[in-house]
Amino acid sequence: MKYFILILTLWSTFASAQVINKTDSNRVRKNDSLVIDSGTKDSLKIFKPTIQDYKFRTQFSEKKILDTVLSKNKVFIYTQYNNEDDFGLLQFANVGSGYNPLVYKNNDEANLALLPENKAYNILSINDVKYYDVKTPTTSFIYHSGVNNGAVLQTTYTQNIGDRINFAVEYFGLRSAGNFQRTLAANNTTLFSGNYISKNKKFEAFAHFIHQNINNEESGGIENGDSFLSDNTATSNRISLLPNLVGSNSQFAYRRYYFSSQFTPFNSEKYPFRIRYTVYHQTNRYQFGQESAEAFYLDTNTDALQNYVLGASKFSKNFSNTVSLVFDNAKFKLDGGLRYQKIKLGVSDPITINNIEIGTERNENRIGAVGNLGIFLWDKIDLKSNLEFSNGTEFGTFFKSSNNLKLEPIKDYFINAKVNFQTASPSFNYLVNTSIFTKFNYQNTDFKNENRTEIGGSLQLKWFQTELFANYFRVENFTYFDNVGIPKQSQEAVNIAQFGGDATFSYKKFKLNTRLQFQNTLNNEALFPAPDVVARANVFYQTKAFKDAAEIQTGIKAYYFTKFDSREFFPVLNEFILPGSSPFSIGGQPIVDAYFNMKVKRFFVFLEGQHINTLLIKNETYSAPNYPYTDFRINIGIVWYLIN
Repeated sequence: MKYFILILTLWSTFASAQVINKTDSNRVRKNDSLVIDSGTKDSLKIFKPTIQDYKFRTQFSEKKILDTVLSKNKVFIYTQYNNEDDFGLLQFANVGSGYNPLVYKNNDEANLALLPENKAYNILSINDVKYYDVKTPTTSFIYHSGVNNGAVLQTTYTQNIGDRINFAVEYFGLRSAGNFQRTLAANNTTLFSGNYISKNKKFEAFAHFIHQNINNEESGGIENGDSFLSDNTATSNRISLLPNLVGSNSQFAYRRYYFSSQFTPFNSEKYPFRIRYTVYHQTNRYQFGQESAEAFYLDTNTDALQNYVLGASKFSKNFSNTVSLVFDNAKFKLDGGLRYQKIKLGVSDPITINNIEIGTERNENRIGAVGNLGIFLWDKIDLKSNLEFSNGTEFGTFFKSSNNLKLEPIKDYFINAKVNFQTASPSFNYLVNTSIFTKFNYQNTDFKNENRTEIGGSLQLKWFQTELFANYFRVENFTYFDNVGIPKQSQEAVNIAQFGGDATFSYKKFKLNTRLQFQNTLNNEALFPAPDVVARANVFYQTKAFKDAAEIQTGIKAYYFTKFDSREFFPVLNEFILPGSSPFSIGGQPIVDAYFNMKVKRFFVFLEGQHINTLLIKNETYSAPNYPYTDFRINIGIVWYLIN
């Protein structure tokens, strides 16, 4: 590894030496600037790159410029450990420990794969991997302070080799102790990516390797909630609150090798046909480990199996090959192809209970088809449709259709509509589990496909940057975990309606951004308990400073959701299960943060006092039943783009 770093450093130094002049400007220009010496001999060309020369994209998509604007959304992104807006989620007290979902969403990464819900929030899917095109070597740093002890740091280095090859190396490391016992979080991600385009632009390739670990100590929540709510000075030190679990941890590993390419055999202007090939291998592995069988889950001596491992693991593997023919021009895009998959699901230590073997490896060969359609007319109509189909003997039929339409009937006014449908096996975490605890062993080979229908849309208005949106979900064979952690399927469909809006009001240099979402589980409400209202407000002041050398943004934001009987977090599976006989209500109290952000060229600082209302009143907020929300803390975020 030390030799790799040495080579990388020398390579960067050499490439930097070729750049005669640098710039700190982030103004977007149409072309690179070239200053040419007026001498007739030994004329010198000085290359001055602008921010437009530093771009990224996901595979086969349009390139985007690195975002160096201090916008209103940055305060919601770079205050989260995974650099994603957390609206509709409620973070646990320690960074890296996941979220309690407050609104219903589909997660495509759980399709035909093992993915516990609370391990999904920092996963990089195939479409999340960025491929770069930069004129000079570029490094970025994203830093967040940890809780109590630790930090989060994401570092990316990318460089072009000539005009046609780029590589990038990214590392994400998180370690945070937390203020409560048994809440240590330790996550890391290693990503290598690269892309290539031939000189005649007829061949293009993308490749990446990613390995992620999402590891957490598991506390099971605090043992005594009254101690958290009391005025006793001994319990104001949160580390003194006893946890329900004393020696447990969860580990999730995610690894993928990926390669995709496309070839244009003819003149693309006359015959815009391409041949595309994609292959990847992905492994997901989950383990719940213990130092000894936790007494919290034992009612009698027979609740624990004799001579069984304390930390059994389970895994899924997906080897996929896709070949497609692509028709691609400016107004019409169509591709279709065939896909072969080999999928495996298994456990490390199968077990036999009552003459039933649990954990026998299930594997199958799947044959399917994929297709995509895009129509772009008059810069006013944008239609995108996607279709996937496959079939196998173990996990049945998979069918997914996604359809999105965007219209601009009047300049700067947009209508978006979507109709999505999917039928698929439930996430593999519902299908099998082995454990030293007798009651947590299960294998479900007769579960039906979950059928999900989503209909929705949004209306974007020029006035106050307003967006109005609505979504309707219908889920047949809704799959869930009951109040003891056993997977079940509903006999009746679950219907969920969501609608709301987002708007920004401005007065001189003051702005107020608000977002409001209403949600109602129309039937079978007990299967998906959720708040009726989720709301957020952000009032801030933004201006240039220090003779326009810097830009500052300071304000107060509040997050609120109505009180409801929340699902409980279940560490054994890292899933949320239905509440027990004594429901635990959370919500009904605002969470208020104050912040100060500053940008200097391509350097950003995000300084935030989180949950400042606990400086005045007692903290009675919970992230989930038995899991208190964080007390007041200072969070520091730093984003820095270094362009040579």
